[in-house]
Order: sequence, then structure tokens, then C-alpha cells
Amino acid sequence: MANGSLANEVSYLEYEGKHKGIMGWLLSVDHKRIGLMYLMGIMIFFFVAMTLGVLMRLEMLTPGETIMKPSTYNSVFTLHGVIMVFLFIIPAIPAVFGNFMLPIQIGAKDVAFPRLNLFSWYLYMAGAILAIVSLFVGGGAADTGWTFYVPYSIRSAQNVTMTTMAAFVLGFSSIVTGLNFVVTIHRLRAPGMTWFRMPLFVWGLYATSWIQVLATPVIGITLALIMLERFMGIGVFDPALGGDPILYQHLFWIYSHPAVYIMILPAMGVVSEILPTFARKDIFGYKQIAISSLGIALIGYLVWGHHMFVSGMSDTSRIVFSLLTFLVAIPTGVKIFNWVATLYKGSIKFSAPLYYVLGFIFIFSIGGLTGLVLGALATDIHVTDTYFVVAHFHYVMFGGMGIMFFATMHYWFPKVFGKMYNEKLAVIACTVIIIGFNLLYFPFFIMGYMGMPRRYYDYLPQFQGWHILSTVGSWILVSGIVFMFGNLLYALLRGPKASMNPWGGTTLEWKVPSPPPLENFDEIPIVTGGPYVHDKSTYIMHPSKEGINANGAVKTVNQEAAL
Repeated sequence: MANGSLANEVSYLEYEGKHKGIMGWLLSVDHKRIGLMYLMGIMIFFFVAMTLGVLMRLEMLTPGETIMKPSTYNSVFTLHGVIMVFLFIIPAIPAVFGNFMLPIQIGAKDVAFPRLNLFSWYLYMAGAILAIVSLFVGGGAADTGWTFYVPYSIRSAQNVTMTTMAAFVLGFSSIVTGLNFVVTIHRLRAPGMTWFRMPLFVWGLYATSWIQVLATPVIGITLALIMLERFMGIGVFDPALGGDPILYQHLFWIYSHPAVYIMILPAMGVVSEILPTFARKDIFGYKQIAISSLGIALIGYLVWGHHMFVSGMSDTSRIVFSLLTFLVAIPTGVKIFNWVATLYKGSIKFSAPLYYVLGFIFIFSIGGLTGLVLGALATDIHVTDTYFVVAHFHYVMFGGMGIMFFATMHYWFPKVFGKMYNEKLAVIACTVIIIGFNLLYFPFFIMGYMGMPRRYYDYLPQFQGWHILSTVGSWILVSGIVFMFGNLLYALLRGPKASMNPWGGTTLEWKVPSPPPLENFDEIPIVTGGPYVHDKSTYIMHPSKEGINANGAVKTVNQEAAL
């Protein structure tokens, strides 16, 4: 790494160290480059999974066989789910923007374990490659659905073993990243960066990281047991050998429901960054939002049973899990109330990141309210395993994390790449995406209430009109996404240079040049105030005797004295 003076002269994109060219990226331990390598991989897999989703919609355009056979359809929706959940939704914001922004936002030069950070990226890529290889060896792509429910996943002739191994390896990547973030937040905060001076994005990452560290090993063990069942017939889950398939569901959802919060808490953290920036006022209820992140993470561990109300459990268990499901809505409601209150009487500057956030609040509110329908025992029995569940799932997962991932890219794009995109085109793309999303997934609620079962290759003619509407919505959504990425790609190649702080943000990343220098800060800053105060121009940094550097970055005490 370069010394302090060089760090403020060379951006992380331009730095040439020991390794040149592509090896300068593949062997880099710079958290910013690792974040961009995650971004590249995640984008590739997102487009693959999106293509599979469009193919599924085309198949459902008409009753009977349209473009693929039933067995192919099963493999396509399994692969769509595995890639979207394990390769995009769960890692996207933490792995990309958590890696990139976390050290800068807390005033650090890197994460606590830079080499472990690079190792987690290689684990991610190894898991992704295993998932792809599973398509072409053995019996072909798994056809069990992304949940790998037993006993079918034990007896299927498809290549379930390699797909579960891929998810197993991806779990290790998630654990390593979470552990790194927890240690970084505890040990590398700048002087004066107390817990309640941390940006709310950091709070979201902190809550998420504990879920990654504590919950992910459960799914790892569960998937390993599936592999042992297939190879050795140990009889843990197989009812023919005295095993318990319901035990598998418990173990799977003990991780997979907290996984919802792995993806949504960082997204909620970004909402809490964007709103005060564009409302030009302090965040409303900072401490309540911060503590609600921990509350969601804590209660999120305890609600997995609502996925199993019709699987077979005691009435007492159903009532307890239903109550806990409703309780998790309380900290979520606190966040939504405080976000809306932040906008109240603000000097609002409408821009693409804010439009995405407003779309997120609308879509996620629908997802959350329909979650209460599934959390209530009577209504859950009516709509379980129908398209209603698919609609709720996508409103929360893609409508939550996906829309906010797009918002995050637009918010931090100028900082990450030092370029500005076309604002008008970004707003048009956002509008098309929001319209397409609702046209695609809202008919699922209606079909589910009417009794359309999920994961079915075929359907009765009475549902065809809704499927046509939904398929048209998928075309609109994909068009908006492609248009959005086209705008960002053009900005990356030919966009005008971005200023250090184009949005008027107040957190630490907006106090360094765009793109950031190699080591983020010339010297570790001293924090003297909270993260969202808009009535002071340079409140968050306390300059030392050396004052402010010529390039605008604040120069303070050296790292050794700070630590």
C-alpha cells in the first residue's frame, strides 16, 4: 500500500502496485476493489437469473407447453431461485457497498482483515462456479426448488449434490464477510465515532453481520446432511429410514428467514442515508432507527415457524410463531414512520436515488402488509403454497433489496467511479421499473387468492388473463432494468466528472475525493458530531493543525495516534 501522502493523490482505480493489469485486481486486498469485483460477479448472475425468470413467464403465457417441458421448467425455477437468493439478493448490498463504504463511513483505511476479505470473494466465486458446473454434469440442473425440500431432494436423480455444495460454499463466504464487518465496526472506528454517531447504513450492516455469523452455519450443516443422506443414507431426514422431513424444514427456515433480514437491513440502512441527504434535514428518530435494526435482527431469529403452519406442528407453536411474526412488524413500522417523518417539511431535492427510495417504501409496505396475511393462522391456510406467497416473497425480496440495490448504485455511483449519469434517463428508468414490477407481481396476489398453486408448470384457463398481464409486466420490468444499466454504463465510459459531494451528503464518504483515494484518508479523521446534521458545513471532521489539503480532503491526526 502507498504512504499517506500518496494515498490522497492516487485513486484506487488508478493505483499500480506490485501486480499489474487484471492481477492487480484479482490479488488486491483493497476493500474498494474487492467490492467492485463482487459487483461484477453479482451483476452477471443477476442477468442470468433474470433471463431464467423471463423464460418462466413466457412458459406461463399460455396453458400447456409453450416453450419448455415440465422437467425443464422445474430446473429453471430451481436455478432462478438459487442464483437470485444465494448469488444476488443475500450478498448484493453487504458484499458490494458494505465492502466499499463501511471503512470510509467509520473513518478507517480498510476492513479489519483485508486478506480474509479477498478470500471471501474467492469463496463466492467458487460457489458460483459450482452452481454453473452442476448444470452440465451428473443428472443436470437440480429440480427441487431453491429450498431443497426432502425427501424429494434426497431421491431426485438430478444433480442436487453439487447445487447444495455450491450453496454450502457460498454460506462460508457470507460468514467470513459478516465476521470481518463485526470486527471492523468494533475495532476500527475513527476517534470520536461513537456507536450513536455511526451512519445508519453501518448499523444495518452490523445487525446483518451478526445474522450472517450466527445463522448461516445452520444452513451449512443442513445442506451437508442432505449430501450425506444422498451418499450414505444416514436417515436424518429420510422417512423411509426413520428420519424426519419436518426437521429439515425447521433447520432450513431457522437460517432462511433471518436471511430475509440479511438482505433487507442493509437496504433499509441505505434508505436512512438517502432520505436525509435529499430532504436536507436530520434523520427523524436516529436512535430508534438504529435500535430497530437490532430489534428486527433479534426477532427475525424467532419467526421461522410461520413458513410451516400447514406442515404439522402443535396449535401452541402456531400461535407463538404467529404472534412473533406480528411483533417483527413493530420495528419495521418504526423505520417506515421515521422515514416518512424525515421527509415532512424537508427541503426536498427530487433525484433518481430518492425516486427509487419512494418506490421502495410503497412496494415494501405492500410486501410487509401481505406478510401479516401469511402470519395470521386462518388466512395462511387459505393462501399457503399459492401464487400469493410468490407475490409476497418478490415484493419483499426483489421489491425490497432489488429496488434498493438500484437506488444504492445511483446514490454512490458518483463516489465509486467519479462520474455522473444522466439524471433524466435515470428517473425514466426508475418509473418504468416501478410500473413493470407492480404489473408483473401484483396479479400474483389475485391469482393466489383465487387458488393458483405455486411451482406448477400448467394452470386452468381461468388464470390465463392474469398470466398474460403478468408476462407483459415482466417485459416492461426487464426493459427498465436494461435501460437503467445502459445509462450507468454510458456514464461510466463517457459521463462527466463528478464532484466530491454532488448530493450534499454529510457522512464521511462525501468528505473524500471522487473516486476515493487508495487508503481513503490521508490521516485518520476525528469525528466531532452526528452523521446527519445539515446546518453545519464541515461538522463531522475536526481538522488538525495541518488544516485542509488542497484537494479538499480533511487532514487530521495520524493513524497510530488515532488507534
